[in-house]
Amino acid sequence: MKYKLIVTDMDGTLLNSKGEVSRENKEALQELQRRGIHVAIATGRIYTTARLYAKYLGIVTPIICCNGAIIKNLENNEIIYGSPIEREDCLKLIDMCKEENLYFHFYSEDTIFGEELKNKMLYFSEWGKTLKEEDRIKVEIVKDSKDIVERETVYKFAIQDEDMKLLDCISHRIRSSLDVESYKSLSNMLDIMNKGVGKGRAVEKLGKSLGIRSEEIITVGDNENDISMIQYAGLGVAMGNSEEKVKELSDFVTETNDNNGVAKVIERFML
Repeated sequence: MKYKLIVTDMDGTLLNSKGEVSRENKEALQELQRRGIHVAIATGRIYTTARLYAKYLGIVTPIICCNGAIIKNLENNEIIYGSPIEREDCLKLIDMCKEENLYFHFYSEDTIFGEELKNKMLYFSEWGKTLKEEDRIKVEIVKDSKDIVERETVYKFAIQDEDMKLLDCISHRIRSSLDVESYKSLSNMLDIMNKGVGKGRAVEKLGKSLGIRSEEIITVGDNENDISMIQYAGLGVAMGNSEEKVKELSDFVTETNDNNGVAKVIERFML
């Protein structure tokens, strides 16, 4: 099979434990593009951060961000596809998080909002200080999240906690009572999107826009939020550092993100 598109997750997949793209991964992705093969990113992150890595890698194919809630064109930064969370569900999510005293933040098209500057909010805020102004992630600390939800379009909620059982319980509660999707993007991070949103559906939309069939696509990921695209693609690949559930549902398991797993997939199946 001649593959025409590879879609890679970022954290735990394309990026190593230091949050960097290795030389091997970069060279492999750039070689694909020289050969006319499409390279795309599918991430739970906000578009701004994904765009930064895309620029570094020379990627021109649209970016899938917020776990598939948004697909954006890199040429003009316009939304090709968007599926926001219903406002009523956003308000209920805020109530649930506050009832359980859980940290949360949420994403509009270009801004991350939260009531506390800690965890991922703090990370993006500090990282932004090292970047050029046009590449910085907008981070806004707010007094009342409900006020923001009433006037902003929200594409993703993120709940972060070190209590895995509590995260599993709140995920079950959210899925059973709200019209949303919820997946773990990190071991301590639960992502919530609108019903029907997922990386698999976004990869399908992206492939169709490029005239590429599912069997001509390779997807690579490491966590629960990557399963839908791993199952959709002709070749779904799990990282060596993936959760066991992801490995079981994949077609192939590559090396870890600290051992150039993405480059290994490209070398074996595409070059």
